[in-house]
Parts: sequence; C-alpha cells; structure tokens
Amino acid sequence: MDSSKKNKGNEVFFISLVIVLAISLMGIISPENLGGIADFLFAQITEKFGWYYLVVMFFFVAFMLFVAFSKYGSIRLGKDTDRPEYSYGSWFAMLFSAGMGIGIVFWGIAEPLNHYINPDGIAGATPEAANFSIFSSFFHWGIHPWANYCIVALPLAYMQFRKDKPGLISSIFIPLVGEEKIKGPIGKTIDIFAIFATVAGVATSLGLGVMQINSGLNFLFGIPQNMFVQTVIVIIVSVIFIWTAIAGIDKGIKFLSNMNIALCFFLVLVVFILGPTIPILNSFVNGLGQYISGFVSESLRISSTGDNTWINKWRIFYWAWWIAWAPFVGMFIARISKGRTIKEFILGVTIVPALGSCLWFAVFGTTGISMGPEIAEEAIKVTETAYFIIVQHLPFGGFLSLITVALLCTFFITSANSATFVLGMMASNGNLNPSNSMKFLWGVIQSMMALALMFAGGLSVLQTGSIVASFPLAIIMVFACFSLIKALKSEKI
Repeated sequence: MDSSKKNKGNEVFFISLVIVLAISLMGIISPENLGGIADFLFAQITEKFGWYYLVVMFFFVAFMLFVAFSKYGSIRLGKDTDRPEYSYGSWFAMLFSAGMGIGIVFWGIAEPLNHYINPDGIAGATPEAANFSIFSSFFHWGIHPWANYCIVALPLAYMQFRKDKPGLISSIFIPLVGEEKIKGPIGKTIDIFAIFATVAGVATSLGLGVMQINSGLNFLFGIPQNMFVQTVIVIIVSVIFIWTAIAGIDKGIKFLSNMNIALCFFLVLVVFILGPTIPILNSFVNGLGQYISGFVSESLRISSTGDNTWINKWRIFYWAWWIAWAPFVGMFIARISKGRTIKEFILGVTIVPALGSCLWFAVFGTTGISMGPEIAEEAIKVTETAYFIIVQHLPFGGFLSLITVALLCTFFITSANSATFVLGMMASNGNLNPSNSMKFLWGVIQSMMALALMFAGGLSVLQTGSIVASFPLAIIMVFACFSLIKALKSEKI
C-alpha cells in the first residue's frame, strides 16, 4: 500500500473516531440539548422534505429495475471468469441478517398492531384497518429498503471487484469526479460521513435490541429490567460478536446468519400452524395483491393540504432510517456478492428478502390481529414486549418466547459483527479483510457507545440524529446512480 493510501486511511479513521466520540459524549452529558437540536431538524425535514424521501425511494426502485433488465444485467461483479463465493442460501441469510436483523423481530408484531389500532384515515380495529395494517407493514419492509441498499451495494461491488478499487463508499464516485479528487477532501468527507452513519445506526439498534432481550427475559423468567442486567447482556453479546467478526465471514458471520434463518423459519412455521392458519394465508395473499396494485400510487402518497402526521411518523421515518443504514448494509452486501451478475444481484437482493419480510409480517401480524383489539391495545403499550404478549396466548407460548430471545441474540450478534467488519474496512482504506485489531477496536466502540447512551437516555437522540444525517445521504445516493451508469457505459457489451 502506498503512503498516500495509508495516510488517507489514517485520516479517515482518526477524524471519524473523534466525531463519533464527540457526538456520543454530548449525548451522554446533555441528551436534552442534543435531542432538542435533532428533533427540530427532523421535524423540519419531515415537514418540508417528506416529498423528497418519497420521490427518491421510488426512484431507487425504478432505477434498480431498469439496470437489472437493461443490457448491463449480464455483467459480472468481478472478472468475467469469477463466480459467487457463497451459495444462494448463505448469501440470502447473510444479507437478510445484516439488512433487517433485529428490527423485524422488534416490529414484527408491534407495527401491524399499531396500524390496526391507529390506521391512517379509517376507523381502527375494523376489517379495513386489518387490511391496511398488513399492507403498510409489507410496504415499509418490502422492496423499497432493499432497492435503497442496492444503490450503495451494486456500484461498490462493481468498483471493488470489476475495477479493483478500494472497498470504500467514496470509490462509487470515481467515474463521476475522477480518482484524484476522490483521494482528496471529497472522498474523505464521504467516507467519514459513512462511518458516522454506520456507527450511529448500529449503536442505536444494538441498544434497542438489548432492551428487547432484557424485556423478554423479564417476561419469561422475571429477570429485572435495569441497567445492570442490560450491561451484562451487552458484555456477553459483545464478546461473542467481536469474536465472530475476528473469526471472519466464512467461520463466524456466515454460520450465525444461517442459524438466524433456521430459527426464523422455525418460528414462522410453528406460529403458522398454531395460529390462525387460514386467515394468515388470506392475509398474505391479500396483502401481496394490495402491495402490487398500489405500489406506484402508495410510493408517492402525500397530502398537499391535509394531515400528513401518519406519513411522517411511519413512512418518512422508515425511508430515512433505511437510507441511514445504506452505507453499512450496502458495503456488507457488496463484500459478499463477488461473482454474481448485475441482474442476479439486484433481483436476489430486492425480491427474495422482501418476500421473506412479507411472510413474517403476515404470520405474526395476522396472529396478533386475530386476538382482538383489547389484546392488541395491551401489546402496543410497550413495543419491546408486544411480541411476547401476543405469543403467550399461543400454545407453547413460553417455548416460542424462549426461541425468540435466542433469535434476538443471534440477530443482535450478526448485525453487530457485520457492522464491525464493515467499519474495519472503512477505516482501513477499504481493505476487504481488515486487521483483527481494527475490528476489535470498532466492536468495542460500538458496544461502549450503545451502553453509554442507554445510561444517559440518549438512544432516541442518536436515532433521530442518524435519520437527520440521512437527508444529505439521500442526495449523495442519487449521484451514485449517475456514477454507476457512467461506469457501465464504458463496458463493451
């Protein structure tokens, strides 16, 4: 590695570290002040630029479908002789674990029940509200977030494996501005921004995951919900995820991701059998029908003069959250996708995980709704325990809850070790196999950051802050699309 690359890596690493620690310190010392700033900015963004999030996410879907079915679809992410490193099963397992992870368990019942009780523009706890509930959950966890991840993952995989450029977000923009400029302040700024977005988003998710694991243990075994227990959970899980990150993708991350999918499939199958089987099937089919028929109109739905409270609270929030996660998830998906064709990559990253998410929400959402509005209202009072309240009403509810706590732990670990691996890459000038010391350092930073903000009550502040950061990122990602097209035009097809 030449000295300029080494210096760039060091600069990005140290500046990123200082920014992350400074914002975390402010969140610990004065979460109210930082929260006030973040809430103000988020309110302004959702009120004045909600339309932009809707347009840009729809554009990401349309752009990816265009590229997949264009003449460029046959191009390999690598040399023409390269073939995929991982089987379809392991590939899907790893990208799903990194892309959705703990969130799908956290919201799998809580979100449909929230929409069922408090739908947008119709009466709650009605058959219409039930349909709206499943459709909205499908929409928020379907193709849009995965197309959004592709916007980062596809050009990065292309530049890494076909053009032999560093595994950095900034490499995406080499076709647009030139390699020399990317080595300067422009590239460094992009990479530093990507590191902050990754740390902020993952640290928040880790904190929320710890809280749900603690609530599950309290629900099952009466273990108290307090900071001591949560600290113990963080320490135990951190040791595991740092160890698996150091072990590498093949030995650590792939194994746990495959375990995640096996546990998910087991829970879905058991709840499908024990729950309201026919309503679940009806709900899944009807939800897909609504999703397909209303895809375009719902993608761009926002009132010009009416109340957009629901849209801002749910859809715009989700779109901003997915965009905030795009650097981390996109880099990880790129890292595991060498050798696949562009068409295979896009369809694999968007369609398959989206269908898996829809199946999960149909099974668990319909099961919760079938228990009636009283139980639904009780469940959504505390999001962390919503899942356990519903599952306890099923046969073998205790056993299912125990399996779910195990799944929460493995999802927690795979999200964290994937992020640790990616942060190591980002801070090592895009090295596809960062040093163990770099992975260890970022693993410790993530855990300490999540723990400190939990103590200070600053997790929600960091979540809002990372979503605010998604606004400029959403603009940067549009330029990534133009950069990819410029690069693809140079291909001789």
